[in-house]
Amino acid sequence: MTRPDLSSSDRELLRQLRRLGGATVRELCESCDVTATAIRQRLVRLESAGLVEKTVSRHGRGRPRHCFTLTSSGIQELGENYAELAQFLWDQLRRIDDLEVRGVLIDRLRTAMAERYGSEVDGETLQDRVQQLEAVLARRGADVEVDVRDVPSGELPILRENNCPYHRLATEDRSICELEQSVFAAVLDARVELTTCCLDGHHCCEFEVTERSGA
Repeated sequence: MTRPDLSSSDRELLRQLRRLGGATVRELCESCDVTATAIRQRLVRLESAGLVEKTVSRHGRGRPRHCFTLTSSGIQELGENYAELAQFLWDQLRRIDDLEVRGVLIDRLRTAMAERYGSEVDGETLQDRVQQLEAVLARRGADVEVDVRDVPSGELPILRENNCPYHRLATEDRSICELEQSVFAAVLDARVELTTCCLDGHHCCEFEVTERSGA
């Protein structure tokens, strides 16, 4: 699922709604110290993204009261920050002294990732599968694109990550790059080679994809 592209002001509004447990436009204006027009514009965006919902309540014969609250997706959006947890888990995995145990765990991680991505990749041609993998990664928030490179045998698909999704982990242990490469190879049923890497000073990571021998 693609994560919504939220501005800092959108996130601040979500945080205020979380603290208040729900609020009207007027209450949000006072809490955020911005105009009602700005609050309404943000609420429209957040409702469209499924992060905020509006409820209507009546008290006596007066005008109905419109209250905005976070949806379960909105609550999850505020709490989804797995970078630090991923760093801790990867560090602990690397510190396992028993090489066999460590290898088994990494293999399980590789298999789980390949199964998750591969469930949406089933194209008949290699180019189709690379395009499908690009779409899968993009839906998960990756800045990725597919290009081609001319080689004597024809066109070589290139999967390009404009931002490394594991940069913090990779700066301490480049084996995460090898893991990602092997996951892509399993998903695409192809040979995958990391030819350009952000860790080497390049502005992107590029994976060259070729058919397996005998394919």
